[in-house]
Amino acid sequence: MRKIKFVSGEYYHVYNRGVDKRNIFNDKYDVERFFQCMDEFNTIKPIGSLYENSFLAPHQQVKRKSKKLVNFITYCLNSNHFHFILEPISENGISKFMHRLSTGYSWYFNNKNQRSGSLFQGPFKATHIDSNEYLLRVSVYVNLNFKVHQLGGLAAKLVKSSWEEYIFGQTDQFCKKNVILRQFNSKREYGSFALETLPEIIERKKREKEVSDLLIEN
Repeated sequence: MRKIKFVSGEYYHVYNRGVDKRNIFNDKYDVERFFQCMDEFNTIKPIGSLYENSFLAPHQQVKRKSKKLVNFITYCLNSNHFHFILEPISENGISKFMHRLSTGYSWYFNNKNQRSGSLFQGPFKATHIDSNEYLLRVSVYVNLNFKVHQLGGLAAKLVKSSWEEYIFGQTDQFCKKNVILRQFNSKREYGSFALETLPEIIERKKREKEVSDLLIEN
């Protein structure tokens, strides 16, 4: 049983990675397919598969998507893991959404790559964001997670993050950005706050890894 209780109107850091740290995205098409799953599976009424949904007329698709399970505040998709900040807006919204997302994308990935078995490393992980200060810091951690991990090469090319939306996007895009941005005078001010906070986050991540490595050695 999951210890954390999801409450509507609260915010949660939700994340998971590939089993055995394997890639969950091998190319840009995989990334865009996962993002499509994030969008289309976020409905109170199940849509079945993306393949089935593609046969519906546009007005039918919009109608089925009219009531969401969760609001996305931020997200970052990396080659072998992902991070979200989610706000549940319906009963069991996060659990229902994450189940659909993981099973739907796993089916696509396994079918494409002729593999079987689990794609993700167990159930998704979640942490309650219990203060506004913590919310702002986690927003930076998620938006700039690719910089936290200092990704390069192909891994850097497969990143998809809400950072671009926060800094350059319009108000009608994917995330509910106003939760964060209303606390700053401009997008530029939030961007400066994020980039100033990033080195501290990287240093803290490094210290946590060093402690973890010591515990394993002992």
